[in-house]
Amino acid sequence: MQGAVLITGATSGFGAASARCLARQGWPLILCGRRLERLQALADELSELTSVLPLQLDVRDAIAVQRAIDELPELFSGIQVLVNNAGLALAPGPAQAVELSDLHTMIDTNITGLVNVTHAVLPRLIAWGSGATIINIGSTAAGNPYPGSHVYGASKAFVQQFSYNLRCDLQGTGVRVTDLAPGIAETEFSLVRNAGDSGAADKVYQGTVPLTADDVAAQVGYIAALPAHMNINRLEVVPVRQAWGPYAIHRDQLTESV
Repeated sequence: MQGAVLITGATSGFGAASARCLARQGWPLILCGRRLERLQALADELSELTSVLPLQLDVRDAIAVQRAIDELPELFSGIQVLVNNAGLALAPGPAQAVELSDLHTMIDTNITGLVNVTHAVLPRLIAWGSGATIINIGSTAAGNPYPGSHVYGASKAFVQQFSYNLRCDLQGTGVRVTDLAPGIAETEFSLVRNAGDSGAADKVYQGTVPLTADDVAAQVGYIAALPAHMNINRLEVVPVRQAWGPYAIHRDQLTESV
């Protein structure tokens, strides 16, 4: 028997693609996001494949999150898989030049929101026991810093360590935890990061072959379907064309002596 899958940030990108992938596998879905119209459209699309509950929710609101979980209909009350996907990047400039409010928004969504949802859902995952799974969507930015990543990269480092430490706390419960860390992927991510500037967003992917949302969703489906005795601690997935950056050293301009 399959329990329900709760996906945050299900209105676009990895979240929507994961919903489609998991629906094809027959999982009942709880689709969470702020944009109700998109949630409803996705729920209507997938309802031919499985049972779907669209749930308008802002993960930053801890009280609303707990209330939503407490009031789940019986059909969706047994949560077996949590996909913590809600997150964003903003302000790609240097930290000293960006708005503090953008930094707070990333912290509130990528860290506080993830903690809010995880804390609310954990009792149901533990009650499910063997085969229950938490999939936290991290990033290669967690361990590979680059200019303009500042709080975004730091928030994904939190996701990685939170995942590892959850594994320690959940030892013996049967609940599994995976940090799924994608590299560069073409979704709405860069459009949001560049404040809706499509030209700047498109440049991120020009001349290369990035991952797609479906590529990442396939990994979500794979992790969710693993035998109950297996746990993938961290799965880092990048396009072949992505590797690590060069060793950077700033040097003063040297002048030749006369």
